[in-house]
Amino acid sequence: MTGKGVLIHLSDGSFGQVIEARGSVMVDFWAPWCGPCLAMGPVVEELAQEYEGRVKVAKINVDENPVVAGKYGIKGIPTVLFFKNGKLVDTLTGLMPKGRLEESLKKVL
Repeated sequence: MTGKGVLIHLSDGSFGQVIEARGSVMVDFWAPWCGPCLAMGPVVEELAQEYEGRVKVAKINVDENPVVAGKYGIKGIPTVLFFKNGKLVDTLTGLMPKGRLEESLKKVL
């Protein structure tokens, strides 16, 4: 698990400890070859900064971490999962505008 500012980079090994902790977590499943993923990346980083201290915002590369992607049935990317106290609350698939991501973030606050 590494962090770039407030954005957390997860792996198959670190995923559980972040998701199962108390609080709210948004996880962006992505890959470096995915155009829509790259387009949404800056929005995810903005949300990480704007919601710092209220929501953990994380990214996980599906190519490097197939176990977690398989566990959650990730078929298309980008896919964003929203967790509250370890429970999956919402899922969004495809390139999403910031406002739509924020709607789901508010469900886990």
